[in-house]
Amino acid sequence: MIPEFRPEAFTDFSRPENVAAFNAALAKAKSEIGRTYPLVIDGEARELRDNFPSINPSRPAEVVGYFPNGSAADADQAIEAASRAFKTWQYIPVAERARYLLRAAAAMRRRKHEFSAYMVLETGKSWFEADADTAESIDFLEFYARQAVRLLDQTDMLTPYPPEELGLYNIPLGVGAVIPPWNFPNAIPMGLVAAAIVAGNTVVFKPAEQSMWIGWKITELLWSLGLPDGVVNFITGPGEVVGARMVLHPQTRFIAFTGSKAVGLWIYENAAKIQPGQKWLKRSILEMGGKDAVLVDETANLEEAAQGIVASAFGFQGQKCSAGSRAVIVDDVYEQVTGRVVELAKELTVGAPDEGPHIYMGPVIDQEAMKRIMDAIELGTQDGKLLLGGSPLQTPDNGYFIPPTIFGDVPWDAPMAQEEIFGPILSISRAGNFDDALRIANSTEYGLTGALFSNSRDRLERARREFHVGNLYLNRKCTGALVGIHPFGGFNMSGTDSKTGGPDYLLHYTQAKSVAERL
Repeated sequence: MIPEFRPEAFTDFSRPENVAAFNAALAKAKSEIGRTYPLVIDGEARELRDNFPSINPSRPAEVVGYFPNGSAADADQAIEAASRAFKTWQYIPVAERARYLLRAAAAMRRRKHEFSAYMVLETGKSWFEADADTAESIDFLEFYARQAVRLLDQTDMLTPYPPEELGLYNIPLGVGAVIPPWNFPNAIPMGLVAAAIVAGNTVVFKPAEQSMWIGWKITELLWSLGLPDGVVNFITGPGEVVGARMVLHPQTRFIAFTGSKAVGLWIYENAAKIQPGQKWLKRSILEMGGKDAVLVDETANLEEAAQGIVASAFGFQGQKCSAGSRAVIVDDVYEQVTGRVVELAKELTVGAPDEGPHIYMGPVIDQEAMKRIMDAIELGTQDGKLLLGGSPLQTPDNGYFIPPTIFGDVPWDAPMAQEEIFGPILSISRAGNFDDALRIANSTEYGLTGALFSNSRDRLERARREFHVGNLYLNRKCTGALVGIHPFGGFNMSGTDSKTGGPDYLLHYTQAKSVAERL
């Protein structure tokens, strides 16, 4: 009997022994910097002459690892290997597949700080953000192992029919293309891969180009457990080449993607096209971002609201699809809340996160992101009033550091209040009253997360009904979903609302087969 699921605890970095353990993990990770890694297809490591770097955004001259510049032909070979492995993996008993996940969770738990340290160096996560990412990865492994045992045979949910012996089985789909983002480089890839393989599928996994080092480490962990060759294949390369071929290949059965709206829409469109030799409809499991709002009305606890706005907007430099990049505040308390938000944001520490747990914000992910964010700031000065930040920080190592940046009095329909920026920018808009605030909140094309701070029971209930987001949070920040507690996924252009970490998530990776035998 598998024990009941319990979320992984976060590390308490106020304890000296935990700080020492994390520093030791950072030292280990730094000792591995600069190595070259292969593709792994059907269990075989394949080195290529053409490699490209993954860098440390705190110190762009520092290459954490070199990875193969894979081609469409490499993607073809990986998909063919996964197809061969599927012929046997699909028939492995679900309990045995679940044990792989549970053993992976135990192994990652033993090396928790090590996996977090890779994220600190490769993606600029603070210690706390990296620790939470690793904890979520462990949670996905533990949760999906249990859900697979519960969901894949649903015969007991059928109405008994004595003339026949009945069965209802959720069987695997086939080969999946797993294309995750860089912003949760441990949790999201591990969750996507774990869900797919525990349901009996095989996968080709292409990590984001900014987080290939961490992607290698989590797949290396899975292989170390004796996972059969070809069940998880590791491939790197440009998304427009390798990722596109994974989507278009006729043997691909499903695509599990988290990333930008533009790429998600391309996948959605092209996955719907039948390729020569394809005999199924590909399934798209997509999460595509958001423009999430934190609402505050005049009845709210204003200090808690200000704290929630800052945490929602600036955790991991605002590089979360769930980030509360908009605050919508009713006019009666606008000045008070906005002033306090600016005060709190001024206190946030910005720097290279390997310096210690006192660093709250690290760098944005790369030079391209920095340019895009600075362009958005320049445009934002035409619409709102710059209250804080607005200029990149100059550092000796030329890291990609942008401090918390806040614009006030932003019109609700301005580009800054409507378009996803994916950086440490908060736009604050005035609302005439609660009705107006709710209208503004629902005004974007997205619908991922949202929060309302209010002490009005009537308004809280209205938000439950009318605030159109996949994850609504009342009197708390709009980031920090926990596996098995806050099933995560959004509406509209935020994706297919597939609810990762939810009770029915694995059904997206299966197809139902009903069997009846006349007695």
